Amino acid sequence: MGILKKPLITEKYSHISEKFNQFAFIVEKTATKPEIISEIEKVYSVNVTGISTMVYSGKNKTRSTKRGQFAGKRTAFKKAIVTLKEDQKIDFFQNI
Repeated sequence: MGILKKPLITEKYSHISEKFNQFAFIVEKTATKPEIISEIEKVYSVNVTGISTMVYSGKNKTRSTKRGQFAGKRTAFKKAIVTLKEDQKIDFFQNI
């Protein structure tokens, strides 16, 4: 998995995958849509019919403790939502 970092498995995306046959992934920030499509088709052996990508910037976070305030930053990431053909699915838990 070079371009694909990890699948997004949340309650929201589980519902979307059942209803609309769409699956979400965290991908490299420099990845393009054709690269993402070819990687998903190669790794999961499915046919992708559509793709949407979103880039999220890192948020600044502060935490107050007894020793004072600590500042930090969450990492920025890129998310891809892919739509598959009607009869195809991706099962992330098949090898467990």
